[in-house]
Amino acid sequence: MSQTKRFLAVTVAAVTALGMVGACSKNADDAKPAADGQVKLVVDTFGDFGYKALVAQYQQEHPNVKVELRSVQKLDDYKPKLTQYLAAGTGAGDVVALEEGILNEFKTQPQNFVNLLDQGAADLQPNFLPWKWDLGRVGADGPLIGLGTDVGGLAVCYRKDLFAKAGLPTDRDAVSKLWPGWDEFIATGKRFTAAKTGAKGFVDSVTTSFSAMLSQAGDTNFYDRDNKLIADSNPVVRQSWETSMKMVSEGVSAKVPTWSKDWEAGFKNGSFAVTMCPSWMLGIIKTNSGPANAGKWDVASVPGGGGNWGGSWLAVPTQSKHPKEAYELAKFLTSPEGQVAAFKEAGPLPSSPKALDDPAFLALTNDYFSNAPVGKIFGTGAKSLKPIVLGPKHQAVKERAFEPALQAVEQGKLTPDKAWQQALKSAVKEAK
Repeated sequence: MSQTKRFLAVTVAAVTALGMVGACSKNADDAKPAADGQVKLVVDTFGDFGYKALVAQYQQEHPNVKVELRSVQKLDDYKPKLTQYLAAGTGAGDVVALEEGILNEFKTQPQNFVNLLDQGAADLQPNFLPWKWDLGRVGADGPLIGLGTDVGGLAVCYRKDLFAKAGLPTDRDAVSKLWPGWDEFIATGKRFTAAKTGAKGFVDSVTTSFSAMLSQAGDTNFYDRDNKLIADSNPVVRQSWETSMKMVSEGVSAKVPTWSKDWEAGFKNGSFAVTMCPSWMLGIIKTNSGPANAGKWDVASVPGGGGNWGGSWLAVPTQSKHPKEAYELAKFLTSPEGQVAAFKEAGPLPSSPKALDDPAFLALTNDYFSNAPVGKIFGTGAKSLKPIVLGPKHQAVKERAFEPALQAVEQGKLTPDKAWQQALKSAVKEAK
């Protein structure tokens, strides 16, 4: 699961935020089976990984295991808590999610994670796209610390009712033809804005578009392959920035800060008509929009072709008192069948070739999104997705350096040139 950030609290068994006092450490009694013979396992994620039904199934098939899902709303809140727990040697879940933007930072501390090869994970390698498996390892021949969950297939989610109000096509194929590239996307946004539908803008914020563009162009973003910060010289970053600035100057952004309360409410209130939509965003949109907007959303192609935005791995911290049982749970959740079930529940796109080829996956539709054939939309071409080089502080550079600068321009607080300089200066700071 992408994300970059994935919202939503998950409710299974008992749901506890990572930041709550009760989650700061696990009871020592968890090291041994409870009086009823059960082993308690805690799974820490950021947002909705689509594990509710899977956990219920696992507990039914393993009556001696009780699973608690703990989730926080933002990756930016999740990561420091996980860092704190690993440093303290206590408090982390038995299974923890590592998002692509933070993975490399945690790979510098392999001693904090169980080498899953020691648990027999080598036999699972065919279950994953080759690059997804490789990125879960520390070096080419090092330990395997994570099993892949998803990859970040990319599309655009749009409000059909607002498009109709603006006199734009509503059929997903016709909508996709509106924007073969980003210039055409902006032109469509100008048409929408001119129609005065009552929405604040066409696209939610330039930050989502910026992330989408970064996921499309080239194989590097803020870092090169030697983990050197190149944000100031990489043309991919500069071009994504310039196109984002054009969106602001052309007035197509609703200027709603992503991941804010206003952004959450904007889905339900129709503040914007479009957002960039990695597959893991489907569950977020559904929850934020609410039942009243079912059938108003649909899914179209993203400008400029596909992209790979997001994706995670499941790891087992060495502090777990039940590493074998934790590994078995992680294996179940990331199995081809588990990945299809998770996609059906919340949208994270499978990273398993077997899952991507599964006729049941390819036939999946999403009734909330106007019965969009999401299996086909996101699955087609998924096996050809390529990884993007993400340095050790990629997430911090993007979310704490570039996104605030982009939002400052949207809000009229900085000029594009001053915001660019601020982003570069902050990037150097965050990369330390």
